Amino acid sequence: MKVFTGISALYTPFERLEQAAIAVRDGRISWMGPEGALPAEYRSWPREDLGGRGVLPGLVDAHTHLVYAGSRLEEYLRRAQGESYEAFLEAGGGIHRTVRATQAASEEELLNLARARLRKLLAGGVTTVEIKSGYGLTVEHEIRLLRVIRRLGEEGPCRVFPTFLAHVIPTGWEREAYIQAITEELIPEVARGRLAEAVDVFCDRGGFTLDETRQILEAALRHGLRIKAHAEQFERTGATRLLSELGGLSADHLEATIPEDWKALAQSGTVGVILPVAAVVLRKPLPDARRMWDAGVKVAVATDHNPGSSPVYSLLLALQLAVALGGLSVEEALVAGTANAALALGKPELGRLINGAMADFLVVNSREALELFYWWGDSMVHSVYVAGERVYPHQ
Repeated sequence: MKVFTGISALYTPFERLEQAAIAVRDGRISWMGPEGALPAEYRSWPREDLGGRGVLPGLVDAHTHLVYAGSRLEEYLRRAQGESYEAFLEAGGGIHRTVRATQAASEEELLNLARARLRKLLAGGVTTVEIKSGYGLTVEHEIRLLRVIRRLGEEGPCRVFPTFLAHVIPTGWEREAYIQAITEELIPEVARGRLAEAVDVFCDRGGFTLDETRQILEAALRHGLRIKAHAEQFERTGATRLLSELGGLSADHLEATIPEDWKALAQSGTVGVILPVAAVVLRKPLPDARRMWDAGVKVAVATDHNPGSSPVYSLLLALQLAVALGGLSVEEALVAGTANAALALGKPELGRLINGAMADFLVVNSREALELFYWWGDSMVHSVYVAGERVYPHQ
């Protein structure tokens, strides 16, 4: 039990409270409101003074690929000279290069690498993260990656939500045989072992066709797993509307979507996750976040951390890009990186500060909480709390 006081401004993220206090019991918020109105039952609880600083909900990174080995520096340098991401993939590089390095690494090496990456996200205010597999490809190696992701979640302090990603067809496999392996071996094994909460499919040029994506997603649903997809990143495939039809958690990327797709997302409630850093790095147009939001889409923003198209550790940077280039207001971007991102994981109790919610929050090194968004290159994160306990910096 603890009461947090000395909060100059708090965003829930839907409303702003001034001179606030938060009472936490068993990791959840039991009361929140003006410090002067603290009910008598909480006044004897231990207190922690946050020093007149602003408070925001813990950030939720709803799309990452944190578990991998190797580097794609050479590809990055060559892309900077004009070569395309798709050309590397079609030539057996790109994702396939990362797959080879990841398969060659030990499970402990992968765990140590991912653990270090996760700490960097935490230092930037991320308290909840989705981590996809996808760099193993074979049944054996994908299961191994999902075991690593599960271990990261067990270690904490970040809340980790694992997703099995059907990424690309491995070199040397026939398409039909590989899809059969996914639907009849991998997905049933993932479901039996509770190794993932959702299944994602890369439905685009170089990945899976729309028909193949439907087969994989329907297999996931049959085994009780939630679904999402990499949709319309390079070309419009129909994946966004498929996700909307099947009740998917989210459709991610969305660079090539059109208003008809946004309407489908808005009507279904499927979250539209945009990944601004990947678009900038690949020199692609950003999704029109402003028009999506105005069309009624629940827009979320994520890092897409991966070694190829988004080697970034800052969700805040992605949110700032969504403001500067995507047209969102700062307040909307905050919702996109907290409450809406939690909906993309199927976890509405996260990403918001309300009575009964998990007490996951970050403290801004300023009296004004939204100053976090103002200074580029300086996260302004003073400290991070998960379930009411400080996890960054370590006590």
